[in-house]
Amino acid sequence: MTDKELMEIAVKAREMSYSPYSNFRVGAALLGLSGKVYTGCNVENAGYTPTNCAERTALFKAISEGEHEFTAIAIVGGLGDTLNDLCAPCGVCRQALSEFCDNSFRFILGNPKEIKVVTMGEILPYSFGKGDLKL
Repeated sequence: MTDKELMEIAVKAREMSYSPYSNFRVGAALLGLSGKVYTGCNVENAGYTPTNCAERTALFKAISEGEHEFTAIAIVGGLGDTLNDLCAPCGVCRQALSEFCDNSFRFILGNPKEIKVVTMGEILPYSFGKGDLKL
């Protein structure tokens, strides 16, 4: 699957966003090592803290379906119907993804017209993970 194809799936996932408070709609498409794509959108809540990001929605969906290895995630976002030039994941999503992804995991950011790719090692340097717990 190409980066552009994965990005287009993220754009489609964004259509399902439930964001009545911020109107900032995000879509994500997470590519499993198996080749299967898991989509997610942000889901806001009036209590704010129960809100869930698109990236974690896709990740949790994948984990709940038995996929534990991933190669890339495409992320798009913006206010209303507008797509930002770049929508980077929040720190919580970076940490959640790092549980299952190594430093070569790819973040495909931007929109279908312009794409920027960064790795987990670049977006979350000096991360804390399972290895630090000496399990």
